[in-house]
Amino acid sequence: MHEVEDEPLFAERAAGIDIAEAGVEVTIRVPSETRAGRRQQETRSFATTRRELLGLADWLRAWGVTRVGMEAAGDYWKPVYFVLEGQGLDCHLYHAAAVKALPGRPKTDRADSVWLARITERGSLASCFVPPAPIRALRTCTRYRRHLTQARTAEKQRVEKLLEDAHLKLSSVVADIHGVSGRAMLEAIIAGQRSPVALAQLARGSMRGKIAQLEQALDCSFLTGAHVAVLAMMLAAIDSLTTQINDLTARVEILTEPYLHQVTQLDAVHGTGTISAQDVIAEIGVDMTVFPPPPTWPPGRGGAPRPPGPAADAKEPTPPAAATPTCPPPSARSPSAPPAPSPSSAPNTVGWSSACPKRKPSSRPATPSWPSSTPCSQTQTPPTTTSAPTTTSSAPAPTAKPKPTSAASNASATTSPSRPSTQTPANWQPQPADPTTGTGGTHTPPDAAARPLNV
Repeated sequence: MHEVEDEPLFAERAAGIDIAEAGVEVTIRVPSETRAGRRQQETRSFATTRRELLGLADWLRAWGVTRVGMEAAGDYWKPVYFVLEGQGLDCHLYHAAAVKALPGRPKTDRADSVWLARITERGSLASCFVPPAPIRALRTCTRYRRHLTQARTAEKQRVEKLLEDAHLKLSSVVADIHGVSGRAMLEAIIAGQRSPVALAQLARGSMRGKIAQLEQALDCSFLTGAHVAVLAMMLAAIDSLTTQINDLTARVEILTEPYLHQVTQLDAVHGTGTISAQDVIAEIGVDMTVFPPPPTWPPGRGGAPRPPGPAADAKEPTPPAAATPTCPPPSARSPSAPPAPSPSSAPNTVGWSSACPKRKPSSRPATPSWPSSTPCSQTQTPPTTTSAPTTTSSAPAPTAKPKPTSAASNASATTSPSRPSTQTPANWQPQPADPTTGTGGTHTPPDAAARPLNV
């Protein structure tokens, strides 16, 4: 056994706060006064009123606590965090899911404060982003403006549902029933107008071309007094929400005056407007140094792409392709028709086809045809040495080959071109040379022949 030196703590004097709605449990951990290398702690309870929180700040300063950690529990953490931050303490807010994921978390409030104090002194968790006071004021306005905008959109959708219940098909003709033309028609219906012709004449601009459709859509036969009363309340609620949204927008513009440069930069991004730029600044602020940098990976497989350079841009030379014993392509052959096969040249094809994989013969009669572009053809006839003109009357019609019956023949006939057979047929015999053509006469068994590659 030998002594080891533990890693130093992130904070020698730390505190953990478990927050509830009406009170908090606070535990401080400081170095022991009697034994070196030991820790001592104390836990107290405080209310969440401002007077109690100021007393908590005095107690923490008396013990020299420099780092305070707490868990984000709803909105109850805000009074505690803001008061202690205003008293000059270094506060850290931990995400509830991250604290829950750590093993060993206790279940009681007092023990939970001890657990948070140990997390804080060891620096086990990263703190959440809490914006400064000016950004928090801006965030309060932008978030409420977003809620009001959503509420106004929901109220507009209720108006459309009410019109469908009254069998007024205005939304099927007008794209926005809350525009200038649609709003004029709705207000006329509330005022007591029931004539479809008079309501259709309230259309403005491009809607004037849909007068006939509007007259059919504004049939008020199913409209009742309840529909009219609720419609008037809905329009009043929409107008009230619009007024509040406009007031909040004016206040937000005042709060974003110190950040006009950042707003202009975000507004230049495609798909982002002034409202979206204000919301982004209210959520993350303008100081990006508070966020950790993106992770980096070493270059290579599974990592970040390699930087461009001579080594990365240079392509490896392609090795030369190996020569394969293939037949010449159709474009390299003579355009003249091949000579007609003769009975004397039929046995000579054995030596020719031994270098190529054999194919399963078919029952159809073989006819003279030009070979395909495959590597080798089984029925290809070697060229003759004579150049005499070919006559059509002297060449007899070729007959079909009989189907092989032996096991060796069937095995060699069904061999795939890409996997040629290496077994020698039992009935194989070396063929003598043909004296008329000067070809054939091969004595090389099929297993020693050159195998064509699968191209």
